[in-house]
Amino acid sequence: MIRILAVDDDNDILEVIQYILEESGYEVETLTDGHFLFDKIKEKQPDLILLDIMLGNLDGRDLCKSVKATKETHNIPVIMISASHDVSKTLNQTGAPDDFIAKPFDIDVLLKTINRQLNTAA
Repeated sequence: MIRILAVDDDNDILEVIQYILEESGYEVETLTDGHFLFDKIKEKQPDLILLDIMLGNLDGRDLCKSVKATKETHNIPVIMISASHDVSKTLNQTGAPDDFIAKPFDIDVLLKTINRQLNTAA
């Protein structure tokens, strides 16, 4: 089963994402604190990461750069999500996410973006 790690400091959004993705057949792990991102990646070995940009006192863009710069995790597709930032123009830069979804997101767009990234990574 495909494992997705969803990282957002808003529990309500995580619950919605988890419900949508589990109903679509994915195994979903959630994380509200980006400080533990690499611990959770090591523990769960996700196939894809959904990562919010604004994570309390952390910037998801910095976490994404760390994921992409680390040998063990650089191949994991990262999809950034945000209501206030648009990173779509930075997608081809070093350390950038593989894709971007704006909040509030459409369920179909979420699922299509995830499927596209998983198919690209396969």
